[in-house]
Amino acid sequence: MKYLLIFLLVLVIFIISITLGAHNDQVVSFNYLLAQGEYRVSTLLAVLFAAGFLLGWAICGLFWLRVRVSLGHTQRKLKRLQQQLGQAEETVTVSQVPAVKE
Repeated sequence: MKYLLIFLLVLVIFIISITLGAHNDQVVSFNYLLAQGEYRVSTLLAVLFAAGFLLGWAICGLFWLRVRVSLGHTQRKLKRLQQQLGQAEETVTVSQVPAVKE
């Protein structure tokens, strides 16, 4: 449900940007780091929106991947420590069994 709402929000933003861009056929001069270009406002708006969207997903994906790897390492470490604790408890239990005296 959460992903559906996020998808709908992105879709609404994209539709609004296309609608605004379709009514703006004005040509603007866009200076970027290495060069300069003449672009229509609608094209520039769509390209910059798409670039920002993809960059945002890439950054979030890298953070998610880092957390998943860390979680996997932590789960393996926890499982190893639980096995060691279980073996230690068995050793303590076996050594504390009193001998039967008659």
